[in-house]
Amino acid sequence: MIHLLVVDDEKEVGTFLSRLFTMKGYNVHVIHSGKDFYAIDFNQEHYDAAMIDLKLPDCDGLSLLQHLKQKQPRCKALIMTGYSTVKTAVRAMKLGASDYMEKPFADIEILEKQIENLLNENTDVNQHFFQKLARDSGLIVGESVIMKELTEMAFKVAQKSVNVLIEGETGTGKEVLSRFIHSASPRNHEPFIAINCGAISESLLESELFGHEKGAFTGATQQRKGFFEIAGNGTLFLDEIADASPAIQVKLLRVLETREFMRVGSSGTLRTNARLVAATNENLQQAVENNKFREDLFYRLNVVTLEVPALRHRKEDIPLLVEHLVERNGQADVSFSQEAIEKLQLYDWPGNIRELSNTVMRTLTLADHGQDITADDIVLPTHQVISPKKQATMDLHSPENPLEEWRKKLVADFNEKDELTLENILLEIKQFESTIEKELVLQTLQKTYGNRNEAAKRLQISMRKLRYILNEKKHT
Repeated sequence: MIHLLVVDDEKEVGTFLSRLFTMKGYNVHVIHSGKDFYAIDFNQEHYDAAMIDLKLPDCDGLSLLQHLKQKQPRCKALIMTGYSTVKTAVRAMKLGASDYMEKPFADIEILEKQIENLLNENTDVNQHFFQKLARDSGLIVGESVIMKELTEMAFKVAQKSVNVLIEGETGTGKEVLSRFIHSASPRNHEPFIAINCGAISESLLESELFGHEKGAFTGATQQRKGFFEIAGNGTLFLDEIADASPAIQVKLLRVLETREFMRVGSSGTLRTNARLVAATNENLQQAVENNKFREDLFYRLNVVTLEVPALRHRKEDIPLLVEHLVERNGQADVSFSQEAIEKLQLYDWPGNIRELSNTVMRTLTLADHGQDITADDIVLPTHQVISPKKQATMDLHSPENPLEEWRKKLVADFNEKDELTLENILLEIKQFESTIEKELVLQTLQKTYGNRNEAAKRLQISMRKLRYILNEKKHT
């Protein structure tokens, strides 16, 4: 029998859900507050799925989600939320929620289907489907944790009709990620339209986005549909959104708020159901603060933000990326030697995957066909190549590494002393040990979006040790 936990302060909602799923043969346990939730003995009670409301009178639904995932990691969680808290629901998915549903429930059949899908989820099948979608979209996930987390989040978000903002340096593959989101979404049979806002003049961009009527301007010899109209129920990808002019930003804001727009030269209103995915290589938050980008438009776009990492931060993925690029070039019989791969991994790649692609294509073109690629076949700008020793030193002395602050202080203290003794060194180490441990835990929690189980696994410590480092008492 399926055991379902429902946490909602509205008794009518709890009663309705209890009746709905009891009729389906589930064992339903309904509670109405955080106090009742924490009173559950999760060592005795087992749940296959949980429906948790984000807004409770005595606590935050996110804290309940985290506690549940700590106690019963295999329990599938569905977050219930109002439209105004969709952004918080996305945070919940980063913390381990499998899905979310907006309240009030618009379609009971969809709600039932969501719960059934969670309970019938086959991880192996989903992973196969996930990997196929990624490769078909040109998205190479690789071995890096940061890319696996990014694509898993993108896969979840793809199922929802929310706007997505993709940030990342030039050449990291933002459009590829947007195509993956489209392919993984229910809109995948609809058009995917991409446009670069920075490559088109303001007057032409308006016409491209919204269309124009015949005679609207010089050269407008016939009516033309814009991309919002052509996209229909599909996905519209706006690359380099930060380059859109203030006038275009105003018109985009109107579309996002009302789903309505007008062709240039027309007084008639048209509607669109296209999903908007925007991308930028700039910091839009900073652009807002500098009055270069509209704040209201930023918040409309920033429902979900995905950041594509630079290639220098995912060098362990280079072997798989190279293999993909070689196959795409139709030369699957050619391989890169281990020394060649290592040479590529020592390069800093300021142009990211786009630069790697150009390098691989150039190397394949100049090398003899049928011959394996050696390190000597690869030509790279020498000033960007990093030696293994320097790479290790950079990692250790990175400003983001908490050990660096300790190292600098330790050196400064020793420079002020006349004598260096083992006792002095041990005292210094003891003084900073707890600070370093706590900083490492906090950084790991940030990388795992607050998921303590995952943080403990990465640090190879127990949950009890993690709580001890954070100076927390065991929750009862």
